[in-house]
Amino acid sequence: METSAVRVFLADDHPIFRRGLRGLVDAQPDMQVVGEADDGMAAVAGVIATHPDVAVLDISMPGMNGPQAAEELRRQQPGVKVLALSAHEDRGYVDQMLAVGACGYVVKRAAGDELVRAIRTVAAGHIFVDPVITNPPEPTPIPRTPPPSRSGELSERETEVLTRIARGHAMKTIASALQVGLRTVETYKARGMEKLNIKTRAELVRYAIERGWLRDALH
Repeated sequence: METSAVRVFLADDHPIFRRGLRGLVDAQPDMQVVGEADDGMAAVAGVIATHPDVAVLDISMPGMNGPQAAEELRRQQPGVKVLALSAHEDRGYVDQMLAVGACGYVVKRAAGDELVRAIRTVAAGHIFVDPVITNPPEPTPIPRTPPPSRSGELSERETEVLTRIARGHAMKTIASALQVGLRTVETYKARGMEKLNIKTRAELVRYAIERGWLRDALH
């Protein structure tokens, strides 16, 4: 018997970051984005209108912040699981969100896989707290050399094209922005994804989040 897809509502005031999240979630075979909002009041109204299984709420939103929106949803839509998404890694923020009814907490710098796992966890009725917070790394006075990045293999133009694709831009839009032909953009995309050994757009979005290509949307 086929299982219904998890219905997800996304609320974040950064459109580029939200677009990346939508691409990541919609690429999952067992998930579907049913609505979006860019502020807390619109998020509450959107959740009430769409009845999602999980509402992913940014903590810092204009109008009504994440905790306020979560508290309102607990009163009006108690069946919806709220998953907090935040740039803050302080345990105090986690406790605040859990206290107003959230079922999970994920930091924005987490890998895409972590967000997907969090959505599945809270949808199943469990609590999820990002491992970055529950298991913080041991402090060390010795600076560590970061591992080599696969993106170093890419040319500047390949990186630019893949970044725009991860942000949800259409191929024709990219070609127009870069003032090159559509075939040229497709060539850069094919070469870049081959170098990174990435096969699907979902993998590309996940890689882009991990590498910080969407970092300007996190602040």
